[in-house]
Amino acid sequence: MTDADLPPPVWVDTASGLAALAANLASQSVIAVDTESNSLHAYREQVCLIQFSTPNTDYLLDPLALSNLSPLAPIFANPSIEKVFHAAEYDLICLKRDFGWQLCNLFDTMIAVRTLGWAQNGLAFVLESQFGVKLNKRHQRANWAARPLAADQLAYARLDTHFLIPLREKLAAELNTAGRWAEAHEEFERLTHVNGRSGPPPFNPQNFWHISGARDLSPREAAILRELYLYREHTAQRFNRPPFKVFSEATLLAIAKTQPRALDDLKSISGMTSGQIGRHGANILQAVARGQKAPPPHQPRIEHEDEEVLERYETLRRWRKERARERGVESDVIVPRDVLWEIARRAPQTHAELEQISGFGPTRREKYGREIIEALKERP
Repeated sequence: MTDADLPPPVWVDTASGLAALAANLASQSVIAVDTESNSLHAYREQVCLIQFSTPNTDYLLDPLALSNLSPLAPIFANPSIEKVFHAAEYDLICLKRDFGWQLCNLFDTMIAVRTLGWAQNGLAFVLESQFGVKLNKRHQRANWAARPLAADQLAYARLDTHFLIPLREKLAAELNTAGRWAEAHEEFERLTHVNGRSGPPPFNPQNFWHISGARDLSPREAAILRELYLYREHTAQRFNRPPFKVFSEATLLAIAKTQPRALDDLKSISGMTSGQIGRHGANILQAVARGQKAPPPHQPRIEHEDEEVLERYETLRRWRKERARERGVESDVIVPRDVLWEIARRAPQTHAELEQISGFGPTRREKYGREIIEALKERP
């Protein structure tokens, strides 16, 4: 099946269209949702398209054409409407960041597939195996902020949600048959509480220390790297480009180590093309000169986990790996990594103490709680 076999989606870019969409969604018990953003094409990414599907209609909502999407907030917060996503976490972070929405009642088809132990969990594979639908993956890297969107982009976008509701029905039946429904539902619920922050994170000049190899530089080289990092950030913001598309981190590090003094010195640096030298060469040399005169920056402390915490985590990780092997699933299906770290830090000795672990719900406690407590007690 292709997009040509389906009725055309409803394009929504007016206040009246949004009102009609919200009214229809509010009358549903289940809706499918997906988003498209422009992370590869803008300094600050934003949600550029929101796809909705009901059992009868597909909608493509243009958030760039509408200044107020508040009519949709109650839809996402309504516990009586199940929202079906595939790999929801990134979408939820983006929706919370851009619109402040909090989601309630999630069904994530990727989590369901992983809980069932399917060999592959990408949407393209799942749709092709279950419905004979082929997605064109090249559109994942498209600039979704560009208008008008091409016809094949619109087709790709609507297929991302059109089959999610029937897929949800198939997966729910399999989860119930396998006795995994409660486990999957618990993970759905956990995911609704990791929605990120409202608004984009502020720029932190100290983040240049996160560049691989930055902590191995001399104090003078580190000062130069900081100036280069600031220049890249300001340039990316000015031209509305992702910082990595101005210069790669490896190129910044190489410039800091080389400390070029003339434009010709830049030609030997990996990643510096003639076009980049023409556009940025003089500013790079100025940044290097500023760094050579600037006070050396102080490395921030790295907070290390306590040795006993690391030992407990390793014990739990080995237990989780073996449990996952027995079940034929990936390890974090048994217990998510962040939850496993929290267990290692708090070292619970009783079921009552396990109840205090955020994200470790009653189904996992019932299934794995005793094993976890015993594993921690038996640790050498």
